[in-house]
Amino acid sequence: MSWQLTEEHLEDLARGAALLGTGGGGDPYVGRLLVQQAIRESGPITVLDPSEVDDDALVIPTAQMGAPTVVHEKIPSGAEPVSALRALESYLGAEASATMPIECGGINSMIPLVVAARTGLPVVDADGMGRAFPELQMETFGVYGVPGSPMAVAGERGETAVIDAGDDNERMEWLARGITIRLGGVAHIAEYAMSGADVKRTAIPRTLTLAHTVGKAIREAREGNGDPIAHLGEVLADTLYGNLRVLFRGKVSDVERRTEAGFARGRAAAMSFDGEHKLELEFQNENLVALVDGEVRCVVPDLVCVLESEQAEPITTETLRYGQRVTVIGISTPDLMRTPEALAVFGPAAFGLPYDFRPVEDLVDP
Repeated sequence: MSWQLTEEHLEDLARGAALLGTGGGGDPYVGRLLVQQAIRESGPITVLDPSEVDDDALVIPTAQMGAPTVVHEKIPSGAEPVSALRALESYLGAEASATMPIECGGINSMIPLVVAARTGLPVVDADGMGRAFPELQMETFGVYGVPGSPMAVAGERGETAVIDAGDDNERMEWLARGITIRLGGVAHIAEYAMSGADVKRTAIPRTLTLAHTVGKAIREAREGNGDPIAHLGEVLADTLYGNLRVLFRGKVSDVERRTEAGFARGRAAAMSFDGEHKLELEFQNENLVALVDGEVRCVVPDLVCVLESEQAEPITTETLRYGQRVTVIGISTPDLMRTPEALAVFGPAAFGLPYDFRPVEDLVDP
């Protein structure tokens, strides 16, 4: 069923999006403020269940791309993703029936909401990553046959460009990344234009609702003086993300982070509170793998999420720092993201990691 998203939903939604973003996807706080302003100016947003989208509807996902570290210094106005949408509509010679997230994490859960509020379009409650990934070809849309091209890229000064790489989604990413770097490291995009029938076939369903549910679960556990992580596990058990595992508890001992080629890349380490065990994380915008004492405990596409230990507030890779007391959890991804076809696009080998994928529920006991 469709529902109306209002300003009251945003705090929980942003928190849940930050968690599902696995450390990346852009700053959810900035995204929340952009949506808040748009709702105040234009009213609530209609969120459509995928089952309610007409098969012949034109759905155009919108998003931000670039290094999350740059967004702190180049806060968007909110007009950029609308410009990208309009540029792609003009190129296609057709108007969108709805927009949709490409990923359900961080700011990119929010950008389509900004577009929806500013244009009056509904937003589809689904996405193409089920989390956040750093590259545009890493979409279930593309895995199951929807080309990302043509796509439109928009900058903060009104620039737009259209890229048409045919069905080569990796080349589309390469070209768009180059433009994004020249726009200052962050840009806004419209891509993977598809029919409503393709949405139902290729998207991870109801992830906006999931982000809101996750953020609400953490808040309610805090307010009731309960264990937010235990409550989160109970909530996720009834979703497509059915398994939560605690991977590590300790204090951050080292962070190495750099912005290069349009990505925030780096590593982080933490020591357990008793000093006996060591966690190592590797990230490219998002957390990719968690190792404890040298053994893999969770690896992409499963979610590696770093939370502040007391309040279970998600910590993004650009805000991870020495001395933070953290709980690191792993969350299983939907089956649609664990097929051989999907793992070929966004499994460990796609990031150059020397590990085979194994489900987090097989690597760590409940």
